[in-house]
Amino acid sequence: MCPAWYKKEIEMSKEKDTWTIESLIALTDEVQTEKVDYRGKILDVQFCELTEEEEPTGSFKDDFETEEERMTYYQELGTLRVLSMIKKANEKNPENKILDEESWSKLPTTLRYAIANKIMAINAEVRENFTMG
Repeated sequence: MCPAWYKKEIEMSKEKDTWTIESLIALTDEVQTEKVDYRGKILDVQFCELTEEEEPTGSFKDDFETEEERMTYYQELGTLRVLSMIKKANEKNPENKILDEESWSKLPTTLRYAIANKIMAINAEVRENFTMG
């Protein structure tokens, strides 16, 4: 027989593993923060998840002459997405604004990649659960 505290802990664990639609929708309004470790120092970055209509738009391209052209296209699209996520968080939480489009363009490239990878890694975890096929 399991102790009552253990049963409660298991129940809480099960609750944590289950999303409700309301919780998922709420993520698009929630300002999230991540710590990015860069050269031994920490940078706090805030961002928000985007809804479909908030995603950066443009002409979708799927015919590329070279692999380099394809990679550049998706890199630019990813940058627009990260900037949109940061901008949305800044609008919701202006007192904790750290980055904006102007400062982003002046950051070292390696730091921009670290920030984008940190934010997009969170999204990759979600995407893994919603694969089609």
